Formats: sequence, structure tokens, C-alpha cells
Amino acid sequence: MLKEHPRGLMILFFTEMWERFGYYLMLGIFTLYMIAPETARFAGLGMSNMEAADIYGSYLAMVYLTPFLGGLIADRFLGYRKSIYIGGLLMAAGYIGLSFASGMMGFFLSLLLIILGNGMFKPNISVLLGKLYEKPEYEHLKDSGYNIFYMGINFGAFVCNFVAAWLRLTYGWGWAFAAAGIGMLIGIIWFAFGNLKVPEIREADKISPKREGDFSLGKIFTVLFLPAFAAAAIGWLIPNNIFGSDSNDAFIFFCLPVLLFFFNTWRSAAKEEKAPIAALLSIFGVVIIFWAVFHQNGSALTYWAKNNTDRELGPKMEKVINTIASTEEVSTVPRERQLIGLHGEDLGTKMGSSYYFDNYNKELPTENIDGKPKDLTDTEWEKAEADSDAQHKKLVLWPTELQASINPFFVIIFTPLLVAFFNFLGRRRKEPSTPGK
Repeated sequence: MLKEHPRGLMILFFTEMWERFGYYLMLGIFTLYMIAPETARFAGLGMSNMEAADIYGSYLAMVYLTPFLGGLIADRFLGYRKSIYIGGLLMAAGYIGLSFASGMMGFFLSLLLIILGNGMFKPNISVLLGKLYEKPEYEHLKDSGYNIFYMGINFGAFVCNFVAAWLRLTYGWGWAFAAAGIGMLIGIIWFAFGNLKVPEIREADKISPKREGDFSLGKIFTVLFLPAFAAAAIGWLIPNNIFGSDSNDAFIFFCLPVLLFFFNTWRSAAKEEKAPIAALLSIFGVVIIFWAVFHQNGSALTYWAKNNTDRELGPKMEKVINTIASTEEVSTVPRERQLIGLHGEDLGTKMGSSYYFDNYNKELPTENIDGKPKDLTDTEWEKAEADSDAQHKKLVLWPTELQASINPFFVIIFTPLLVAFFNFLGRRRKEPSTPGK
């Protein structure tokens, strides 16, 4: 099947696989690193969940903003290959910087390097792949090529969490972040090798000619980014947060001029261009919602996996994956949990008699006169008291970041089936269009 595709596909496949290996490795442990206690064996930053989620969300917002500029710079000035090299090296420097950062200045500087590098790398490798399929003999294979390319992304996203878990639990956070940087450097070396061996990649790298009506970078900055950043500054500075935090307010305010810009683009477009622009903006809306939900895996879902799921390994599994498992001290005494509704209403309390309450920091309530927890029966209390080891029992647990490998695992499993299905339809001239897919 691969023989039908351009030779450059596998060069870009492995380049992107290694880039995503580093990107998702860092993202999988990012909030865990920020909330890890400074007094732990491998010290983290000791932030609260809210502070870590705030930084995580702001980081992702910038990660999705910079490809707009990176694509423009590549399209008009540098070309795709140079932009990929620059972006890859900046990201590698950022990941390795995180492994050595000893203060918040180094931490944020490293994040800035990753953000800028992602902006130069991410849009341009995907566009370069599309350029390989512009030749007539490859045009009908374009969707299939992107599906194969997408498998590389998910393979990197799947494997990286196992590497991260082993390194951070064995050697510390710094080694895990360094592995992300090393992965990115391997990807760049592989891309350089492909440039030498596959002339189609060099041929596909062409700077787009200037066309009438194109916005200059200066005009884009004046019309779009200057109002957006000014609005973000207002959102940051206004007292009494509207959307929960300064960064949330800044982000929402930043989006308003951007939405106005796209609305004016649609309104001022020629009659024949309005429908395609409207369709594209509709797709933007769906994609925004998808990625906003998807990236909860690095904050809300990570916290849930850490605190509210049973990650205990049985004796058999413990022997199999002992090298990437973590041993944590937990209590098996039943604890009272309060259920809170979506709007803050108290839905009552339930007693958890389960063996597993990892990282649940509430103290047992002692509202009754005899000091026993409220609503806990005498039998349950006596059973808990009888187990002297229950107070500080050590369990072997799955590393939290492994939950991030569940999604790419299923994508890897189902993508070949999906590609085969669409090839089957294509041979019978019944393959749906790209938007239909």
C-alpha cells in the first residue's frame, strides 16, 4: 500500500511521530509536575490544581495561536523546510530547558520556546505533506496519506507516556522532559536525512507567490493582533474576574476582535466566496469545541485519574510492569464524601467503604459525641479500627499519565480499518468527499 504513495510520506511520518512523542510526553506530565510537592522525592513546583490548570490552559492557548503566524512566515518568507528545522530546534531547546529549569523564570522561558517552536513546526509539516500529493498521480491518495500520517502522530502519543512514567519515577521529572527534547532532535535528524535522500520534499517546498489582495504581516498585526492583545490586556486588568481568573478573562477578551475579524471577512467577501467561507467558519467552530474538550485530558481528566480512579495493580500485573509503577501511601479507612451538584447544591453524603482512596485528603468527620464519623455504623467503625495497617497502607499504582495513552491506542487500532474501508469504497467509486468523511 505504501508503494503507491510519495516517498516523502514516511520521512514526514517519522518526523511528526517523534515531534508528537515529545509534545504529548511533556503534556502528559505537565500538570502532574506543577502540582507535585516541592518536598517530594522528585520535587515539583508545589502549585494548587487551579494554578496548574490556569498555566496549562494559557500554554495551550498560545500553542494554538502561534501556528497562524508560523504558517504565514513559512508561506511568504522562509519556506516549509526551514520553518520545520527552526521549530523543531526551538521545541527541543524548550523541553531540555524544562529539565534544567530551577526557577519560575527558566520554567516560563522554556514554555515560550516550545510555544514558538510549535508555531513554526506544526502547521508547516502538515502543509508540506499536502504538497507531496499535488501531483496528479498522487492526488487520489491524499486522504489515505493523511490517515497514515495521523497514525504516526498517535503512535508517538501512545508510546511517550510509558517512557515518561518510567523516567520520572526512576530518575525524576528532569529526565522525562529531557526525553521529549531528545525525541524532537531525533525527528529533526530524520527529517534532514530525508531532505538529502528524497528530492520530492525539496521540490514541494516552494514559497507562495504574492497575490493581489493578500494581507501583509504588518496589516495582519494592525487589524487583528493589535486589537486582540489590547482587549486581552483589558481583560487581564479589570477587577473582579468575570470568567474565573485573569488568564480566562484575557483569553475571552482576546477572542472578541478575532471573531469580529472573521465576521468582517465573511461579510466583505464576494458573493461566490461567502458560502465557502461560512462553511469553513462552521468547521472552525466544531474544531474549537473538539480540541477544548480533548485537552481536558491534561488537566481535569488527569486530576480525575489521579484522585478518583482505582489505579491499584494486582500482584500479577505488578510483576509485569513494576518498572513504571509507583508505590504510594494511602488510607483504607472509610471516609465521608460530600456530593456537590452542578450549581453548588448539597446532594448529601455517602460513605466510601472501598479499599481505595488514593490522595483523598479529607479528615474523618467527628461530629458525633463518641468521636465516630457521622453516619458510620458501629460494625463498619470496628472493622476499620481493627485493621491497624489501614491507616497508612502502601499500594502499587498505575502512573497517572498512562491514561493519556488510551485515546491514541484506539486510534492506532481503528485507523487501518478506516483506511481500508475508504479504499474499498474508492475502488467502487463510492468514496465520500473529505468533508463528508
